[in-house]
Amino acid sequence: MTADHVDVLIVGAGLSGIAAAYYLQTRCPGQRYAILEGRAASGGTWDLFRYPGVRSDSDMYTLGYSFRPWHNPKAIADGPSILAYIRETAAAYGIDRQIRFNHRVVRAEWSSADARWTVEAERGPAAEPVRLTCAFLYMCSGYYTYDRGYTPEWPGVEQFAGPIIHPQHWPPDLEYAGKQVVVIGSGATAVTLVPALAQNAAHVTMLQRSPTYIVAQPAEDRLAAWLRRRLPSRLAHGVIRWIYVLTSMVYYHLMRWQPALTKRSLIKLVRAQLGPAYDVETHFTPRYNPWDERLCLVPDGDLFAAINAGTASVVTDHIASFTPAGIRLRSGAELAADVVVTATGLVLKLFHGVQLVVDGRPVELSQTMSYKGMMFSDIPNFAAAIGYTNASWTLKCELVARYVCRLLNHMDQQGYVQCSPRKTDPTLTEEPVLSFTSGYVQRALPSLPRQGSRRPWKLYQNYLLDMIAFRFGKVDDGTMEFRRHRYAPRGATAEEGQ
Repeated sequence: MTADHVDVLIVGAGLSGIAAAYYLQTRCPGQRYAILEGRAASGGTWDLFRYPGVRSDSDMYTLGYSFRPWHNPKAIADGPSILAYIRETAAAYGIDRQIRFNHRVVRAEWSSADARWTVEAERGPAAEPVRLTCAFLYMCSGYYTYDRGYTPEWPGVEQFAGPIIHPQHWPPDLEYAGKQVVVIGSGATAVTLVPALAQNAAHVTMLQRSPTYIVAQPAEDRLAAWLRRRLPSRLAHGVIRWIYVLTSMVYYHLMRWQPALTKRSLIKLVRAQLGPAYDVETHFTPRYNPWDERLCLVPDGDLFAAINAGTASVVTDHIASFTPAGIRLRSGAELAADVVVTATGLVLKLFHGVQLVVDGRPVELSQTMSYKGMMFSDIPNFAAAIGYTNASWTLKCELVARYVCRLLNHMDQQGYVQCSPRKTDPTLTEEPVLSFTSGYVQRALPSLPRQGSRRPWKLYQNYLLDMIAFRFGKVDDGTMEFRRHRYAPRGATAEEGQ
């Protein structure tokens, strides 16, 4: 294999990968880059998920890019519209010409002696081996594996006569019109699927073990439409974006500061949607506080409308076993089902399980600490775009993209070839990198990096704090170690001055 070399190698051509490329082009025009995409098309999550009703669970004024205004009147947009937006952005800036499709990265090894990464990928259906080298490796491949979603093991699954579908791999030819459908789960995917399926199914039942906080919001923002009519496009986009940023931050901190008050308020809003006769206490009153897990957003209250229309219902119970005709519950009741959809979550796996090696030693991510939520202790010339858990994904990814450009420009100006976050403070204590109680997070925590007890190792999940730190904080902050020369590990010969 011959090794093609680029200055920066981006892995992933989804929302964050396109943002990374845009900022490299505009802020580091001297850096030659390429994007490796494991699939045959760009768009990442928005190309992968094809289930009925797929949409954003964040507003598009912050999920969209700051440099390319979102013109669609819907603030909560459907998946195909988001996918088109990503691809149009890539084409508008010539980024699509830098994407190498069907390149699945499997391994990346850093050499301090050469001050470069050697990246191994498999190309196409034949998994042809391909090797590239780069000075900086930038992972924009998300936080979950595309290979499979999470499905628990239930007794008697093999007895069920109908199809059992995970939304991550929705078959385009699935027939559910006029049938009884059970959707297992109560998260963002479930509350999206239920009203969409209910339009054609005989009936859809959302089967949940426990309730989730669900908030109705208009799909179209009247204030945003009013501002767009009166202001220039970019100015209107910036104003609307900041309104959403600040509003979401205020609500988040209010909910964490006054959980009991906000819990009562959220439940009251659900009662207003479903009426006094509905058993909101059982089906829509979570046991946890707001933002211990993500809130679910339903545009125009579509889930509640389906329940009120009688085309959908919610059952709160545990699965005892599957039967040939449905699901037997722990309470003794049985749900009839022709089709079962397991909206039971994702499998978190950073970087799609790419094996990282630094100077001959395999990297165990769980033994590293997250630096500014974008780099990792003792991994040189490496960054990852990982979005917020309490706000839009793209907000953090754009901050990371800008910071990577600052870092690369600083290294060029000073003649550095290597940068590595070093954890040298003996008083620094470790904490879990995520505080969510969601099952998909708890299952993955043992394999995830840690965070520290204070900056720059602590994740504040706060856009304003991060914006100040990323845009105005020192790049050479005493934690980041820089080297002007290639060097070899112990036992090898150093090549000084190269």
